[in-house]
Amino acid sequence: MAKRVRWTEAAWADLEHLGDYIAADSRYYAAAFVREIRQAARSLKLMPERGSIVPELDNDKIREIFIRKYRLIYEIEKKEVHILGLIHGARDLMSLWRKERRPGLKD
Repeated sequence: MAKRVRWTEAAWADLEHLGDYIAADSRYYAAAFVREIRQAARSLKLMPERGSIVPELDNDKIREIFIRKYRLIYEIEKKEVHILGLIHGARDLMSLWRKERRPGLKD
């Protein structure tokens, strides 16, 4: 059964910031990469379990897929997939998300 994919405000802001950052050099490549990310997110409708469990969070409902060097992090629920964030793979996920008080953290 297909699930609905929803972006959290924080994840959507991540996508917009990434698009703006890339657009400073090339609007064309920014638009193409944003389309690629959105297509990857939409693909989670049918097979959300294909992503890897996010090691830092150790929760089998919170997973990630890589799009180039970026981690698209999402949570699987019964009828929906919630996109929680988009972060460069070299960044420290836990520090960033604690600072921003993102969902999925154990405190």
